[in-house]
Amino acid sequence: MANESGRTVFCVKLQKEMPGLDEVPFDGHPLGQRIYDNVSKEAWKGWVEHMKMIMNEYRLNLGQPEAQEFLLKQMEEYFFGKGSELPPEFKPETH
Repeated sequence: MANESGRTVFCVKLQKEMPGLDEVPFDGHPLGQRIYDNVSKEAWKGWVEHMKMIMNEYRLNLGQPEAQEFLLKQMEEYFFGKGSELPPEFKPETH
């Protein structure tokens, strides 16, 4: 799985040297640069799938700043924290 730039990163998620992303996600956000520097293309693809599940589970509307913030926090946990694992039957509490 090559990338256009040929750059590699030591992937924090998969713990090995792998092709990195071609561009910074969320340009202008510090997390975007951190992901660009530390996350492989393959791990990013895994996040995209996980993100779809989170968006469906929480019925997120990414037009809302709260939803974007929530997703960024989940992304940070997924790559740099303890993980953003939710069981398939998980239903968030409604307040």
